[in-house]
Amino acid sequence: MNVLLPAMIGLPLAVALLLLLVRGISDGAAVRIATGTAAVNLVLAVVASVQAAPFDRSGPGLEVDASWIPALGVRAHLGMDGISTPLVLLTALMGLLVTAHALRVRPSAGRLPGLMACFLAVEGGALATFTSLDLVLFYIAFEVVLVPMWFVIALWGDDKQPPRPRPRSTPLPGGQAARTDAAWRFMLFTAVGSAIMLLGLLLVALQTGTTDLVVLADGAGAGMSHETQVLAASLIVLGLAVKAPMFPLHTWLPPAHTIAPTGGSMLLAAVLLKMGTYGLVRIALPVAPEGFETIAPALGILGMAGAVWGGLACLVERDLKRLIAFSSVAHMGFVLVGVASMTPEGLQGALFVNIAHGLITGLLFLVVGSLKDRHHTADLHVLGTGLRDRLPTMGWLLALGCFAGLGLPGLAGFWGELLAIVGTWGGEDALGATARPLAVIGVVSTLIASAYLLRVLWSIWHGPREERWRSDPDITDATAHEVALAAPLVVATVALGLLPWLLLDITGDAVRLLLGVGGVTP
Repeated sequence: MNVLLPAMIGLPLAVALLLLLVRGISDGAAVRIATGTAAVNLVLAVVASVQAAPFDRSGPGLEVDASWIPALGVRAHLGMDGISTPLVLLTALMGLLVTAHALRVRPSAGRLPGLMACFLAVEGGALATFTSLDLVLFYIAFEVVLVPMWFVIALWGDDKQPPRPRPRSTPLPGGQAARTDAAWRFMLFTAVGSAIMLLGLLLVALQTGTTDLVVLADGAGAGMSHETQVLAASLIVLGLAVKAPMFPLHTWLPPAHTIAPTGGSMLLAAVLLKMGTYGLVRIALPVAPEGFETIAPALGILGMAGAVWGGLACLVERDLKRLIAFSSVAHMGFVLVGVASMTPEGLQGALFVNIAHGLITGLLFLVVGSLKDRHHTADLHVLGTGLRDRLPTMGWLLALGCFAGLGLPGLAGFWGELLAIVGTWGGEDALGATARPLAVIGVVSTLIASAYLLRVLWSIWHGPREERWRSDPDITDATAHEVALAAPLVVATVALGLLPWLLLDITGDAVRLLLGVGGVTP
């Protein structure tokens, strides 16, 4: 049996358990152990990706299939193909970056062994989600990440959040209450979504007599009537849409991002959101294709509604972390409409946005977290202008993230949104009369993205140099450690922007096999 996949999943989970159970591990030792574990896991992920290639074959290129619960017919079935491989690499990279971040930047709450254990548990659970080829195993892996992320937000989140006004002047709590509010909102939304998804998964298993995703995908809905497929697809999509996050089920995301520590925000944006959109491609679309096609117009409309709503919220948002959170809602809207189009271009665009968004928001949260550590605020008005002159390295990293986020050609953010719009324009078979209007709305939403990200640059990057921070010894430019953490994200963002075939060649054949049509090659 190939041990790469079990090792890649089990290593971070085992070390996380070790950090929780062994007493007396110092903060420094815990961070070094976690960083070393994540580094080894990144190597394992790269080796597994190489072994999974080429990606033009039917079924997973790297696979483990062993009996797990014989009485229920459930198997420990893991595999990697062109759809899962990029997400496995992204997860392993982010796992290394968030643990290495704590080598120099420690949260004020302390208790580093617990935080590192949570980071590793999230990584292991996400990797299991992206490689699971059994419905029961997928669901369990999907749930594994909820508890450690709850602890990350509740125990290590920012305790200096000021009250924020809401309608009727009802203030949001600050301090510990803010952490608890954000953590429980995250938990309740995602737990309810998971329960709804479980109903859909059980319906599929009972109707088809199997939980094996390879068998289910090959059957393409065999054993289920059209009405059953519609019900199953609706339940699965609704459950996954909470974590995607789809408008209007996104309201848990901005508080979670704002309160979470830098590493938690990076994992949340780059990894956890992708678990929802990945489930749409891996489960909902191939397992119940007729049902998915029936609800595709609604999914596309809500996806584009999120793209516009998130962009408009960013236009008026002052807190940089909340702004990036709302931008995630907007960008994930392109993933949803790309999948809903059920076209090769749209689906590859959705998969491309998944990876590009993870890299770009990971970079932005890293930079904004560093700015907040220095200025003790992420408020655009308080940070002031002239960042490019005061902190040039930090300023240019922020500018690169904003340029990539607004879809500037030559950077990773461009190709995914372009393909999603093209696929939506030609997706009349699934989207019907909504296809071309949704594509036009998608173009408009990219203009809104340009407006709010250029507003960020105008507010703090451009303008006269702000002198009020000159006397503060904590206001220094990016350290070598921060540059080293940002470097792989910058390189990957530029590389995918200039050489999109690096990713399209991996996903193209998988998409072609999934839809039974030709793929997209640049």
